[in-house]
Amino acid sequence: MKHNMILLALSSMMLFGGWSCGEQPDGTTGKPAKVELKKVGERYTLYVNGESFFVKGAGVDDGDIAALAAHGANSFRTWMDSEVHLPADEVLKQAREHGLMVMMGLPLGRERHGFDYNDEVAVRKQFEEISQRVLAIKDHPALLGWGIGNELNLRATNMKVWDAVEEIAAFIHEVDGNHPTTTMLAGIGKDEVEYITKNCPNVDFLSIQMYGDIINLEKRIESSGYTGPYLVTEWGATGHWEVPVTSWGAPIENTSTEKAKDFMKRYESVILDDTTHCLGSYVFLWGQKQERTPTWYGLFTEEGMETEPIDVMHYLWNGKWPENRCPQVLEAKLEGKTKYDNITLKPGGKYVATYQFTDPDGDAIEIRIDLMMESSDLRDGGDLEDRPDSMEVDILSITGTSAEFISPAKSGPYRLFIYAIDGNNHAATVNIPFFIE
Repeated sequence: MKHNMILLALSSMMLFGGWSCGEQPDGTTGKPAKVELKKVGERYTLYVNGESFFVKGAGVDDGDIAALAAHGANSFRTWMDSEVHLPADEVLKQAREHGLMVMMGLPLGRERHGFDYNDEVAVRKQFEEISQRVLAIKDHPALLGWGIGNELNLRATNMKVWDAVEEIAAFIHEVDGNHPTTTMLAGIGKDEVEYITKNCPNVDFLSIQMYGDIINLEKRIESSGYTGPYLVTEWGATGHWEVPVTSWGAPIENTSTEKAKDFMKRYESVILDDTTHCLGSYVFLWGQKQERTPTWYGLFTEEGMETEPIDVMHYLWNGKWPENRCPQVLEAKLEGKTKYDNITLKPGGKYVATYQFTDPDGDAIEIRIDLMMESSDLRDGGDLEDRPDSMEVDILSITGTSAEFISPAKSGPYRLFIYAIDGNNHAATVNIPFFIE
């Protein structure tokens, strides 16, 4: 196997121009960072070039890297799959320009997408492709470590996936003596922990991804039997599978202000609370995506406006609030009912939405209304979904506290979205599900 690795290294150096640690493929210069995982007493800590490094970061798809640095983060993670819009060398270049370190994702096939880890040819091909990715960027000074696969345990039963992870981790340790390896788990369970602990000595620590249930992270880790260090590589808004649903099955989304309160509680009581094993975290998502709704998981709106959870992360990363903060949601109702009240309307009727927002800086607030049918493209595990089209809304009147509109003529499930915008690229978001009978 070692001989094959050497051949791979040589072919990859030819493919990428034979650059060394003094010259990177993106044209930057500098030596690779020396990233080490150390245990001092009972406490695990990452060190970058001899300095302790607690990860304060976010998951970045195509989000604003400059804004992430300006808000006080020190790192971001990638997934390196079809959702990533920039090649790895460009991601690393931008990270270095803004003083950030990157936990680089290495994409492995998922059983739930049809990848068969009993197929030795497919596994070998995957290994060779990943090996070349590693060789191409391993010496970049902005590289923090390697995330081998994402949620490979989700809807999966074949433990051979972890053998593939171990083979890649072993290769990384042979060719790259500067960066640790991890694999990102959906939650954390006893079966995968036992297998990885026994069979994957080159996986340096585990990474865990949880949403509303992160409040029980300590219990989940204890139940799994894992006693080592970990990163929380995804956490954020309460998941659409964790919230109440309407009588027609629509998950009820928290407002941007409710999310902000959850972010504060979860970071302080979970991530900061474990001073022994936790190496830091990456909040999800520094950007925007459609997943059940266009506002559920992204910390930005579709137009790129920041929402209140970013204010919270700024405070948590810096110990102070940003100079200008986002509007906040106080209340939103449709026909006097809340989003939990299974609201039904008649087609083509006149209805009133009422709402109250406030702005910590006293900025003037503009209200925008959007209406769409409930999403029907429902995927699993964060897979890409198609956004429902916005509908033309016949708005009869709109003020800072209410909007009267004509309901759609077609029966079915809908959502009314209300945005409060402060003129400083900040917004508050709330939506109310309803059904046209």
